[in-house]
Amino acid sequence: MRLKNYWDLITVVLLSIILDLLIFYAPDSLIRKALGLAFVLFFPGYVFITALFPNRKELDNLERLALSFGLSIAIVPLIGLGLNYTPWGIRLIPILVSLTIFNFVFSAAAVYRRAMAFDPWIPWMSLERLKEELEWEQSSGLDKALTVILIIAIITSIGTLAYVITHPKPGEAFTEFYILGPTGKAADYPTNLTTGENGTVIIGIVNHEHRNVTYYVQIWLVNLTYDFKTNTTHIYGMCPMPGWFNVTLPSVPVRIEGNWTPQFEKNYTFSINKPGRWQVWFLLFKDEPPELPRAPPDGNYAETSARELILKAINGTVQSLKLNIVVTR
Repeated sequence: MRLKNYWDLITVVLLSIILDLLIFYAPDSLIRKALGLAFVLFFPGYVFITALFPNRKELDNLERLALSFGLSIAIVPLIGLGLNYTPWGIRLIPILVSLTIFNFVFSAAAVYRRAMAFDPWIPWMSLERLKEELEWEQSSGLDKALTVILIIAIITSIGTLAYVITHPKPGEAFTEFYILGPTGKAADYPTNLTTGENGTVIIGIVNHEHRNVTYYVQIWLVNLTYDFKTNTTHIYGMCPMPGWFNVTLPSVPVRIEGNWTPQFEKNYTFSINKPGRWQVWFLLFKDEPPELPRAPPDGNYAETSARELILKAINGTVQSLKLNIVVTR
């Protein structure tokens, strides 16, 4: 068996292996993006068509090229649909393994079919052969012009698709802001305390804003009621709690694969010295905090412009979290 007669299929297999290695060891490389494009949009259809039609006269080169792209676009979603009904799901590793196995199996089938063919099709293109494929000499001037336009359109479409895939638009910019109980879980929050008793929560922030951001966290102790009849909020007490802080975080990508990991977490311990029903509000601001009015003599900001911060937090225009706490003697 002359290996050069199967150079295209060997190349598909080798490039598939190289892509697998690049994904694990150089996931951000430009070569990985280029190979990934061919791996998804060309290789599956190419090996499938080559296995089905090994003889030269069954299809011409342009038909094979077009069908390779078209069938790849059909095969890859079907493999994804099949993975959706397996325990592995539609994830990077299962898709990578499935497509690699598909390329290997049909490359082997194509090698066998080509070896058994009477007049095997072996891809090797020269300018003379290209003219023969296009029937260039027998074509009219209009046909030649349309052929050139078609080829330019195909090349432009492939180039545009490659650019869009290799330069995706940034995802939605957002910040994860959360509080956890003292055990690091979304449970066991200190919602029932006695006067002076310490409660502890964990404040967490994850930056997905695609830029470095300085975050400012304000913590307020608030006593309020909501009148459902008039749809109004009445704030009776609003006092700053100790422990305000700021932190600058770089942007991190959203992790789809693997376990979620925190970026910044801080233990916060507090106590409330007055019995009653209270709300502890955690307000998050980006880049710079809002200006606050001068502190009232009694420390209660409920009748100052600072109350707008809580109202905005209730309306959702300020990113915030709250704990409802009952304090007894």
